[in-house]
Amino acid sequence: MKHACTPILIAVCASLCGAVTTPTKHDVPAPPRNVGVFAERGEIGRRIAAAKEGATIEIGPGVYREHIRIDKRVTLIGRPGAVIDGAGSGDIVEIAAAGVTLRGFTVRNTGIDLEQENAAIRVLAADAVIEDNVLDDVLFGIDLRSAPGGVVRGNRIGGKDLDIARRGDGLRLWRSDGALIEHNTLHDGRDAILWYSSGITVRGNRSDNCRYGLHLMFSDDVVIENNALEGNSVGLYLMYSSGVEITGNKFVRNRGPSGYGIGLKEADRFSVRDNLFTGNRVGVYLDGSPFTTKQPGVFTKNILAFNDIGVMFLPSARGNEFFENNFIDNIDQVSVAGRGSLDGNRFWRGERGNFWSDYTGYDRDRDGVGDFVHESRTLFESMTDRNPQMRLFLFSPAQQAIEFIGRALPAVRPEAKFEDEVPLMTPVDIAFSSESSSANGIALGATSVGLLGLGAGVLLGARKEGIS
Repeated sequence: MKHACTPILIAVCASLCGAVTTPTKHDVPAPPRNVGVFAERGEIGRRIAAAKEGATIEIGPGVYREHIRIDKRVTLIGRPGAVIDGAGSGDIVEIAAAGVTLRGFTVRNTGIDLEQENAAIRVLAADAVIEDNVLDDVLFGIDLRSAPGGVVRGNRIGGKDLDIARRGDGLRLWRSDGALIEHNTLHDGRDAILWYSSGITVRGNRSDNCRYGLHLMFSDDVVIENNALEGNSVGLYLMYSSGVEITGNKFVRNRGPSGYGIGLKEADRFSVRDNLFTGNRVGVYLDGSPFTTKQPGVFTKNILAFNDIGVMFLPSARGNEFFENNFIDNIDQVSVAGRGSLDGNRFWRGERGNFWSDYTGYDRDRDGVGDFVHESRTLFESMTDRNPQMRLFLFSPAQQAIEFIGRALPAVRPEAKFEDEVPLMTPVDIAFSSESSSANGIALGATSVGLLGLGAGVLLGARKEGIS
């Protein structure tokens, strides 16, 4: 049923609420243009030039103001206090030989030329190991280009003090299959992005105060596990990628113009399990995903709690299955952006649905499953799905008046947005890894789970009292 607002109301709302933006595409990486910047060798450069293939070179403490090109297989180790300073110009370290290891350095102060994509560490060859370095005041951080089999581990990557649109990517992989990205911390950068890179494992990393905590484009068969993506504009965004497993991650307070914990655009063959989504503008955003009918999009054993919207669908999203998830006190548990139906998606599998904190049914036979279908029919939610500007009136007398009308006049009551035929009476027990979480992340996760259990106990008690 169509519900209309007055033109004046829509105009006022539109003037006060900004439009939701969608993620923008990146430009193709520019070819390296710093040929010649490495010609003048400093102390580290001279030691590399004098070393034999396969040698280990240890660099003592001190500030080395030079640009380094590594063109042979060596292991370069920085002792505590070893700093490579780029003096605010160009790239700092370029790796052009296979099998190089760079470990233990502070690399700082790149140039700020976005067109040349000035980077702290650029890798142009296979099987590099970049670990336990601190990158500070850099435009681009670690940039792998046609560099398969790389390992990026234990690095701390901090961007420059620039507006987010002028920053570079903290981490970027371009056609670099089979890489391992683990236990890194990225902050104050633009994005961490995988482009045309398959067979990647992204494990135990942390990202905060970036645009995208992690962004995939045309990257298949990727494992994303036990990461903490907090305080970004978007936590994780998948575009045109397939075979992605997203497990055990925390998506917390991602509240930019899009504000998705996870966004999926025309992604395929994906599974989302055992994750925490809390404090985001939107926990999960689905646009044309799954892209084919090869495999349903699977969402199971996730906690979606205290988000503005738990799951937002575009009408093009069909073929998803949600079961054994906990939907806890999201302002909107499930939303449809624009006009459309969720008939092509299912909120249960077999005899197991989801736990909903707003379920009002009861469990007479005590089998753990509600005796009535859970469905969403509120008039205000239906109106805000069609006119997002009306969220301005959340928790206001206007919302209460609309809900009163919806209950009093069945003729204006909307069709159910979705149904869960076998809603669960108690939350699903979900164990999270603390591998990459800060103390705040652990505390927030514990608090969410604790509140979940407390609220579930109160609801369950009330339902039992109602039938005793």
